[in-house]
Amino acid sequence: MASLTTDLAFITNYPMVKASCMELGKKVFGVPAPPRIIGFNGRRSKSFSTRAVMQVDRVVEESKNADFLGLDVVTETELREKGFLGLRKTKLVCTVGPACCSYEELEKMASAGMNVARLNMCHNTRNWHQDVIRKVKKLNHEKGFCVSVMIDTEGSQIHVADHGGPSSVKAEDGSIWFFTTEEFEGCRPFTVQASYEGFAEGIKEGDELVVDGGMATFEVIERIGNDLRCKCIDPGLLLPRAKLSFWRDGKLVEKHYELPTLSTKDWSDIEFGISEGVDFIAMSFVRDDDAVKHLKNYLSTKNKFIKVLAKIESLESLHNLEEIVEASDGIMVARGDLGVEIPLEQIPTVQEKIVDLCRQLNKPVIVASQLLESMIEYPTPTRAEVADVSEAVRQYADALMLSGESAIGSFGEKALSVLRMASTRMELWSREENQQPAFPKCKIGVSLTDQIAEQICNSASRMANNLGVDAVFVYTKHGKMASLLSRNRPIPPIFAFTNVESTQMALNLQWGVTPVFFDLSDDMDANMTKTIDLVKSKGLLKEGDAVLIVSDAIPTVYQSLQVKIV
Repeated sequence: MASLTTDLAFITNYPMVKASCMELGKKVFGVPAPPRIIGFNGRRSKSFSTRAVMQVDRVVEESKNADFLGLDVVTETELREKGFLGLRKTKLVCTVGPACCSYEELEKMASAGMNVARLNMCHNTRNWHQDVIRKVKKLNHEKGFCVSVMIDTEGSQIHVADHGGPSSVKAEDGSIWFFTTEEFEGCRPFTVQASYEGFAEGIKEGDELVVDGGMATFEVIERIGNDLRCKCIDPGLLLPRAKLSFWRDGKLVEKHYELPTLSTKDWSDIEFGISEGVDFIAMSFVRDDDAVKHLKNYLSTKNKFIKVLAKIESLESLHNLEEIVEASDGIMVARGDLGVEIPLEQIPTVQEKIVDLCRQLNKPVIVASQLLESMIEYPTPTRAEVADVSEAVRQYADALMLSGESAIGSFGEKALSVLRMASTRMELWSREENQQPAFPKCKIGVSLTDQIAEQICNSASRMANNLGVDAVFVYTKHGKMASLLSRNRPIPPIFAFTNVESTQMALNLQWGVTPVFFDLSDDMDANMTKTIDLVKSKGLLKEGDAVLIVSDAIPTVYQSLQVKIV
């Protein structure tokens, strides 16, 4: 068993004691709690206790411990090649489609850095989705990957239209098109079928009908019942299942529908996701926080620890942004659909606002849609696309997502490698230029215990940066402190050891966190020693490396920070 010398930071009633006050090399067996702490409102709080450990451990001898350590093969390979500081912090989400659904293609994507496999329930059959999910789980089990599974609900598709053809159709300048709610099979010349009967309510002659945020634009020249006759004034492509929006005098015509956020089909897909053990459900067309809360409550009655992500893709969702972020387990910035409803020039600032708010409220955020759109057809991206990806990384988004690039594109694996290279390079530049993010502007803690955990992780992150430790180890059952550490975006990578599989898969979306499945015990010393020994036995830690340790895994830890309020 390796011996450990410990630098313990004492914290009482939140403030971190300066490093100069620490007695290096001293191993402390227990930290006595102060007898009483007055609450923030000046009154005594109810009696409770909270414990957490924050230590810097130095490995001083080799270990022969050969126990199991659930570190995924991609991270282990990256660690051997680049070391701790070379680990990529930004997570990568890939949409699985016909172009990458075979076992071999999925293995290539996992090897290339895919952290989450996304399935869009708008497309393909139930059997197809089931087959993909089971292939991903098989890869995890047999090949040592750690890839989470996300399903994306279809939502009440009120703004969708289809020309009936298998591929895109060109709308020429001056051509006349008919947008109808009539249902028909196949395709008709110059005819587009709208998915919602009331799509033309309130629309006037002279309004503009914009397809997919500007792929093509039409002027409404006549309204015939629930249908519209339109003239193409800005030629372009009409894709299958195109998104429609209406504009009047340069402003979006806002329309309020009474359709539920989750349709009957969505609930059927959710039941399917539960039965197949998915890790995330992304809700489409979220307008407010009620639908998010409803789904989370439903999942809790099923005792399922599936994380619910809200997609921000409408003007209405922007109006209720903070409430939606607070209610959800994470956010997806669906820029494609969002760009249909707000002016293009507003997308960059809206994206940055959402990413910043998610970080303040400690919710992972995915930047999605059209990151490398040109790579659906071409093997190299445009320089503007690479700059766009790098900007999302600079904003410290938790994850980047490929949509059509991986689902239907001819160069999905190359697109993933571009995301990986661009994010790694931007992270390295930030480190080299000391461009570290400011600490979050607001506290997330409601209860005093939550605020204590937050202050511990804030201090731990500063300490990790100031001391230049090699890694941060966090022992956690439900991932709370791992997410709080991630929120601070520390320089060293965060390794989250957990014995709860759902926690491991959920942490796959958190910036800078490598989730590791490990059989935690009630002996904190044993957990620390064994994990460090195991990592060292793989050659990933060497003598003299420093590791900062934080824990919320067990209720009582004798080597600990202890806060007791009477």
